[in-house]
Amino acid sequence: MKKLPSTFAGGVAGHPEPGFSYSRAFFEDLVDTALAHAKQLGATNAGAEASEGCGLSVSVRKGELENVERNRDKSLGVTVYVGQRRGNASTSDFSRAAIEQTVQAAFDIARFTAEDPVAGLPDLEDIATEQRDLDLFHPWNVTSEQAAQMALECEEAALKTSKKITNSEGAGVSAQQSHFFSAHTHGFRGGYASSRHSLSLAPIAGKGANMQRDAWYSSMRSAQELASPAAVGRYAAERALSRLKSRKIATTECPVLFESPLAAGLLGGFVQAVSGGSLYRKSSFLLDSLGKTVFPEHIDIHEDPFVLRGKGSSPFDDEGVRVRERQVVDAGRVEGYFLSTYSARKLGMKTTGNAGGSHNLTMTSRLTQPGDNLDEMLKKLGTGLFVIELMGQGVNYVTGDYSRGASGFWVENGEIAYPVHEITIAGNLKTMLEGIEAVGADAYNYGAKTVGSILVNRLKVAGS
Repeated sequence: MKKLPSTFAGGVAGHPEPGFSYSRAFFEDLVDTALAHAKQLGATNAGAEASEGCGLSVSVRKGELENVERNRDKSLGVTVYVGQRRGNASTSDFSRAAIEQTVQAAFDIARFTAEDPVAGLPDLEDIATEQRDLDLFHPWNVTSEQAAQMALECEEAALKTSKKITNSEGAGVSAQQSHFFSAHTHGFRGGYASSRHSLSLAPIAGKGANMQRDAWYSSMRSAQELASPAAVGRYAAERALSRLKSRKIATTECPVLFESPLAAGLLGGFVQAVSGGSLYRKSSFLLDSLGKTVFPEHIDIHEDPFVLRGKGSSPFDDEGVRVRERQVVDAGRVEGYFLSTYSARKLGMKTTGNAGGSHNLTMTSRLTQPGDNLDEMLKKLGTGLFVIELMGQGVNYVTGDYSRGASGFWVENGEIAYPVHEITIAGNLKTMLEGIEAVGADAYNYGAKTVGSILVNRLKVAGS
């Protein structure tokens, strides 16, 4: 068995990156030791991943420090195959005894698990051999005092925006970083470090029964690219102020414009419906949609795992499978699903490199003009509902039925007339996707998805 470095449980092997306790070399030795022990026990194949994460989170409220939290976690996960029987186990103890016990546990689970004809590591031809540097790691050596000061500046900017900003649910700053190394017995070896930092605020406007809240945030791989605390604070305040004197509306049917952060949720609904797990379980409203038109012909969806500093970027998927840039939807037609090795085999297809989810997705319309900002999208809406907040999880992915609580603005003749609240919008995701009339040029990146505001031709709006 390969000998682990002597600086073992909590020590440093090699030279770890700033903020980490373990180096890449240490993780490689850890993983190799686990794989060697699995083979020694008689495993047909095995995979292992060692990871570490650490960070700082600070929150303030009404000018006072509320919470300072430092997090640090580590893990070794092991998957063992005995023929086509699979077992997995994990530990946060990096001692030799714990590694051997974890591998033994995974091996024992595999021995007593029923055979699965499609279980197994990825095929050799699918394994990533090239691993690009995608510039995902930007550690932020911010102190708790500095983070608290940023959060206070953000909240103060909101409170100074208007005397009508009367309260706050708090502002927060988070600095997180992690790294991992993964390998399996089909020859894959890879890993990388990444970071994610954020600044957020939720102010409250008004008093008594007329109080309204809203929130805004900035999240980036690099802290240098975060929006300024003052900008986040002011914009969050302006959003809350715009919702004052909200009223109910009568039940109606009308076109609905989804603000760009919410439009990413519609894109997410499509992704879930054409992902392997939903498809092989036959729990999707878009079964057998490959090669079929599910959007209007002006809609395209592009996936690019290689965007530098992208939130959905990765040189390989969670199984070490090759990823690639591709057109998921072309002129409204579905050109590809989102499949892992297992779900692909269940469907009699090939993996698409999406174990762990989709990569950077961009949804666009061929009708969009450069000047189609939010004001132009409101003009396209004409008279109808502009939604800026959705509540609840009322989406049935088996049938596509969609029903969500909502808040936003009633729009008349392309102009915002007044804010509305306590309404429900309802429809079916299949007809909603088919009914997309326009996508704005006001593109917004929400996690791994980028899309502008989306105009849907007709939805039921339940009001008073």
